[in-house]
Amino acid sequence: MLRRELPHAEAAGRVIRLAEGRIAPGPEGGPLQAVQPWTAAMQPLCWWRDEPVALSLEEAAGHDWPEGRAWLARLPESWFPLVSTALQVGAWLRHHRYCGRCGARAARLDREFAMHCAQCGHRNYPRISPCIITLVTHGDALLLARSPRFPPGRYSTLAGFIEPGESAEEAVRREIHEEVGLSVGRLRYFRSQAWPFPHSLMLGFFAEAASRRIRIDGEEISDAAWFSPTRLPQLPPLYSISRALIETHLEEVGARRS
Repeated sequence: MLRRELPHAEAAGRVIRLAEGRIAPGPEGGPLQAVQPWTAAMQPLCWWRDEPVALSLEEAAGHDWPEGRAWLARLPESWFPLVSTALQVGAWLRHHRYCGRCGARAARLDREFAMHCAQCGHRNYPRISPCIITLVTHGDALLLARSPRFPPGRYSTLAGFIEPGESAEEAVRREIHEEVGLSVGRLRYFRSQAWPFPHSLMLGFFAEAASRRIRIDGEEISDAAWFSPTRLPQLPPLYSISRALIETHLEEVGARRS
């Protein structure tokens, strides 16, 4: 449904209006505005259902503009690539208007997501920060944890940024040990998901714990516990890869029990 080709030659099409991480509702109730002429300030974004789409960065959001997470929660999963791309490109455009090397004003290029500095020649592209996200298991049990930033009652999988010079597998083992004090054995890659808050790429893993003795760090993790597949806390939203990891484990447990 989404074609990652910039419609730079188009003069009109659909528009996503974005400000402060919020997207304006369109006339059909979704995040797309009606077909309209594009201005020079708009960023050609992609093709969606064979229609060209551009991004319009606004100065301020309207009071009725839902946040990106709210859009992802209300829309079918098939819309995730479009909303995710708009949020991430919007954050990049907002934060990279000036050259990071010399400080001069940068100019947007037409044929790719790139900001070019005519003064020193530096060119920057949308930042993507790789992260690992891991469901730790011990037999059928799941280790889920709470960040102090989570809504009350919600637990999720463990996650963290990959550090310079570190592989994804090394990051999995380090983050698990740092956050809950566990050593893990076998790792299994699951899949990845773009996470536009603001520019992460989540690499999903399953990890088997060597024991169930937890020691939380008390900073990034406020609580962690082992849960039975039949007694689970409030889980992360359905559109997240953390929820997909949990649901996949639950399906596998059910298959083994049948």
